[in-house]
Amino acid sequence: MTDFLIQHYDLWRGLHILSVIAWMAGLMYLPRLFAYHTRAGQGSDMARDYFEQMERKLYRIIMNPAMIAAWLFGLTLIYVDSQRMGWDFLLLPAMLAKLAGIVFLTTWHHYLGRARTRLAAGTSARSEKYWRATNELPFVAAVIIVLCATMGVK
Repeated sequence: MTDFLIQHYDLWRGLHILSVIAWMAGLMYLPRLFAYHTRAGQGSDMARDYFEQMERKLYRIIMNPAMIAAWLFGLTLIYVDSQRMGWDFLLLPAMLAKLAGIVFLTTWHHYLGRARTRLAAGTSARSEKYWRATNELPFVAAVIIVLCATMGVK
């Protein structure tokens, strides 16, 4: 099994990148939908018939599977790298920064899921301005993670 994983490293890496792209798209788009939803007014016909459906589908059909795939392919890459380099590479500063970024993105993902539920229930206290401001957080994390991936861990 290990030989199979090592021989197909580029495939796992490509699938990981595609999964992360889909996940990041959702992480950056969902807060924008929340901003529009908030502007439309919680409980309005527009919010209920349009935004809540879009938010639910984005979260459940795109973001959740993409996050799971990104994690699975990422863990596969970590395993393959550990077979080539040993497990010590996980303690390199760039790798620790990447892992911290992944924990942040995963936490943010679940925070957005709870926020989606609160918006649908009409109990959200967050403003349009808040969602517009926080919309950029996943991109900042992505910049750090990508720089760590391309510059720090070989």
